[in-house]
Amino acid sequence: MTRHATITGVGSVLPSNRVPNTWFEDKVDTTDAWIRDRTGIEARHFAEDGVVTSDLAFDAATRALETAGVSPAQIDLIVCATVTGDTPFPSTAVWVQQKLGVSCPAFDVNAVCAGFSYGLATATGFVEAGMADTVLLIGAEVFSRILNFTDRQTCVLFGDGAGAAIVQAADRPGIEGTVLGADGSATEILIMPAGGSREPATPETAAAGRHRVFMPNGREVFKRAVTEMAAACREVLEKNGHTADDVDLLIPHQANARIMTAVAERLHIPPEKAVIDVAEVGNTSAASIPIALDHAYRAGRMHEGDLVVFTSFGAGLTWGATAMRWTMPPASDEPAA
Repeated sequence: MTRHATITGVGSVLPSNRVPNTWFEDKVDTTDAWIRDRTGIEARHFAEDGVVTSDLAFDAATRALETAGVSPAQIDLIVCATVTGDTPFPSTAVWVQQKLGVSCPAFDVNAVCAGFSYGLATATGFVEAGMADTVLLIGAEVFSRILNFTDRQTCVLFGDGAGAAIVQAADRPGIEGTVLGADGSATEILIMPAGGSREPATPETAAAGRHRVFMPNGREVFKRAVTEMAAACREVLEKNGHTADDVDLLIPHQANARIMTAVAERLHIPPEKAVIDVAEVGNTSAASIPIALDHAYRAGRMHEGDLVVFTSFGAGLTWGATAMRWTMPPASDEPAA
């Protein structure tokens, strides 16, 4: 009998500290109107002092487990997509495991904003291969700790948050397939240069802000994001016998409203079939798809049997797209966090 994988639970959390665009106006040369016009972002959330990535991941995971009706003891594997982990090592997944009080394999995936796509492909592969029946997949970031608040091109874009999905074995197809891509020739157009073996942490690297996000060519990032996400969606649809006309809901990485709109237009998917959740969330990197997914689910935007497509693009450059038949029953009236 063929093993399939599907999503049986979702959950998300945003820190309570809401940061409106006006907060940046005395820090960099920008305005609320400038940010809204170019990104679609009105506010984002920053983690409070003392809150770390695994705290947000744990909260999102707990909500996803509750939605799925799964106990922590049933988890066979934890995969956490993040680049802002609690510590360089051990993995954030292990810190989450500790907080859940369970014992199972646990590791992180680093594909930056494409992390959830890479993590979902990993979780699906483990389930389909019979190596796990229940996978806790998390995307979690505290990007506010690595932002350069003198760089208006990057600091206004990102926020903190976490989203989680329970991926389980099923007797019918849910996740139909994923395509992934990477282009290492463009590694330096979106990068945190220091902190690794290339530039170990020193007082000089810290003083130079080398442990912060650098995006020296934002135009190229925008262009590649639109191109690669649209192409990945076409590829995963074609591989699974679909066209863009079959898509009931598109959930792209929530980088920028202009990017998401452009991807939908290239695929000829109408705006009402795309989830654009960036206004109050910002770009939460690897957490953006699962947060948007949770919000869309609780808003009643998915129905059993719908064809849902996720797509993402991040530093590396990395990208991916997943096609799945939605198999979860309708959400309760409980609002998303």
